[in-house]
Amino acid sequence: MKLRDLWFDPSHLYIGGTWRPAAGGDTIGVTDPSTGEEITRIARGLPEDVDAAVAAAHEAFAGEWGALDAAERGRLMMRLSELVKARGDTLAMLECLDVGKPLNQCHGDVKQLARYLEFYAGAADKLHGETIPYQRGYTVMTLREPHGVTGHIVPWNYPMQIVGRSIGASLAAGNACVLKPAEDASLSSLALASLVEEAGFPKGAYNVVTGFGGEVGAALSEHPGLHHVSFTGSVGVGRMIQTAAAKNVVPVTLELGGKSPHIVFDDVDLDDALPTLVGACMQAAGQTCSAASRVLVQRGVYEEVVRRMAAIYETMVAGPAPDNHNLGPLVSAKQKQTVEGYIAKGGDLTIAARGKIADTAPKGGFYVRPTLFRDVDPDHPLAQEEIFGPVQVVIPFEDEADAIRIANGTEYGLVAGIWTRDGGRQMRLARKLDVGQVFVNNYGAGGGVELPFGGVGKSGHGREKGFEALYAFTRLKTIVLRHGD
Repeated sequence: MKLRDLWFDPSHLYIGGTWRPAAGGDTIGVTDPSTGEEITRIARGLPEDVDAAVAAAHEAFAGEWGALDAAERGRLMMRLSELVKARGDTLAMLECLDVGKPLNQCHGDVKQLARYLEFYAGAADKLHGETIPYQRGYTVMTLREPHGVTGHIVPWNYPMQIVGRSIGASLAAGNACVLKPAEDASLSSLALASLVEEAGFPKGAYNVVTGFGGEVGAALSEHPGLHHVSFTGSVGVGRMIQTAAAKNVVPVTLELGGKSPHIVFDDVDLDDALPTLVGACMQAAGQTCSAASRVLVQRGVYEEVVRRMAAIYETMVAGPAPDNHNLGPLVSAKQKQTVEGYIAKGGDLTIAARGKIADTAPKGGFYVRPTLFRDVDPDHPLAQEEIFGPVQVVIPFEDEADAIRIANGTEYGLVAGIWTRDGGRQMRLARKLDVGQVFVNNYGAGGGVELPFGGVGKSGHGREKGFEALYAFTRLKTIVLRHGD
């Protein structure tokens, strides 16, 4: 795929239905993680571009977009979903070159983006209020209304999916959106803007300002014209965004980091569990907030689990994203350096197995060998800190109480997997784990479009996906009508 053949100009912003260069005229290079080479450039937006985008969103909300009824919003979103599917091959390759994710996984991300838009298209006219029993002579009702203008700051690991679940819910609720994609992965967000235009959305309903987080992200999160902010990313940046939004008393949805455990008991069907134990960490080269980076294994099956996981690791290959190896490169040289630093921290630990880097991998690519550590102390940095790379640790435990103690023993609380055939144990653990999602004898890396997703503790607050996300993009109004007996 030649990026010069794209149907949109990636060096422009999309504001108010118009493609324009950044106010300062500068651009940022886009690097293919598989090769380390620059493949195109995106606009380096500035705070004045954020001002323009927020103003355009306000105009849309006060005008044509805000005047549409819910059913018509749903029809536009369904049309957009169909356009995403029609351009699926191109979108997948674009994401593959931009993010470094294997092409087959990028095709899956396209399907998820289309599904998010489809789901929220169908939900747009189903945001119902309630009537509340009250005093005699009164009727009380609630209405769900859009906030107005919402800001969305999304990361580089799953751009299409996270944009879909965030702006999908917001648009369905009737808000106008301003999106700031990660500077490392902006191309699919810009491509979606061109499809929004093709679908016939009113100008200003969806705006994209690319650029650096310290310039565009900071300006957006503290902008007084926003009514809600949604952020997915690191704990440190999430803290800054919440602080900035608090100055304007604006609600924030934060989906932050994770150190999600698999808890494997000695009654489990290992043939069923093992592929998931590894795959749940290695998807997107471990660059997943819900990656199952800790595997807690009961003593009775510990050695067998480690041996069999090691055998899987030894077959794994990291290689160029278009070639569909087990995993691709990391997104950037900086991320590669970070992950290699964590592996170096594990120098006092036992490496159970490592995968390989493909012979065809370009020397300039950002590749890291999949690495499995065993016998890791629960308090070791590799068991406590989010690595965001193809690194997994195995930790032994004795009984249920020990497993719960270890699983809950980090700052994070995003997702957990429980592997046991004991039904009572399944429910006991599910209720005692301090996380936002629990998978029993399966693991969905965040789950489907319909399943509310979010964390506790340093993993953030608020929920994305499903109707819970849709509700979060509305404000509740109570109407009390006195009419007499």
